Order: sequence, then structure tokens, then C-alpha cells
Amino acid sequence: MASAEQAFGIEQKDKEIKIFFQDEGRFGRINRIYSCWCPIGIRPIVAQQMIREFIYAYSSVCPATGETFSLVMPEVNLEAMNIYLEEMSKMYRNCRIIIVLDCAGWHTSEKLKKPDNIRLISLPPRSPELNPAEHIWDYIREKFFKNYIFKTIEDVMDTLCKGLKSLIDIKDVVKSLTGFGWIF
Repeated sequence: MASAEQAFGIEQKDKEIKIFFQDEGRFGRINRIYSCWCPIGIRPIVAQQMIREFIYAYSSVCPATGETFSLVMPEVNLEAMNIYLEEMSKMYRNCRIIIVLDCAGWHTSEKLKKPDNIRLISLPPRSPELNPAEHIWDYIREKFFKNYIFKTIEDVMDTLCKGLKSLIDIKDVVKSLTGFGWIF
């Protein structure tokens, strides 16, 4: 069996290896109605909005450390994924990164530009339950988007960025959301 150093094909003695799980989440101006607390005898009124404007969060999470890396993009496609990988490579330039992700077309394309310090491993097809990054979206939707309507897509982006930034300060929560037993 090849060591991690051999798998990267270069000398790795001074490089830390980190394993991340990556996913994309769609956020927009169509809101979901969630249950909410209200005093007895009062019926809560929650507005619903059905405007089809979306932005996408590309995020990776390291269940071992609780680290996250995210970018907000206008689309999910090969070009956006290439930008994401390039930026993640720069952020972790002193590390070797293994990213586990789903089999989306832009993840498996021959035209995907894979930086030298990043290796990609695909999860089995149609298995989102194996990707701990999926739990990040539930957390952000519950904490930042619950029963809220947005006037503009820029408001959605501001709220999404606030949610993604909050993950940086709560590494223990991220670890508890994403630390699946089979990973360790």
C-alpha cells in the first residue's frame, strides 16, 4: 500500500495532510416554512416567498479539526469549481489536501483543474448521506434562514456569508455536526 507521500508523488516530510469533505448548497429567495414558538392562543404568521433567484455556497469541512473553507458563487459549474479549488489550494498552500466529494459532473470532468497540493476522491453515486458537508447546510438554514424572506439576492448573500463566517468560530459545533464515526 502506498503512503500518503507516495500518493502525492512528491516529498511530503514538511507538509501536513488534511482531509476535507466538499459540497455545494443552493440558497435563494424561495423560503421554507419552519415551525416556530409562539405564546399559547396566538397563531404565528410567517410570510412565504417564491422568487426564483439563487446563489451557491461551495464549502469544504474537515471533521477532524472543524475547519471550513467556503466561497459563494453565482452558479454551480466547472468554471466555479476550478476557481474554488484554486482558492482552496492557495489557502492551504502549506498542506496537502484530500477532498472527498460527490460525483457531480463538474467534480469528475476531464477539464477540472486540480492543483498540485489537492487530490480528489469521489463518494459512491447517489449517496449524500455519506457526505458530512451536507449537515452544514441544515445548520445554516436553521440558524440564519429560518422563516425569513429576503428583499434582494444580495441580502441572501449577506446572510449566507454571515452564516459561513460563523462556522469559523464554532469548530466544536462543526466537528459534532460532521464527525461521522466511519471517518475516524
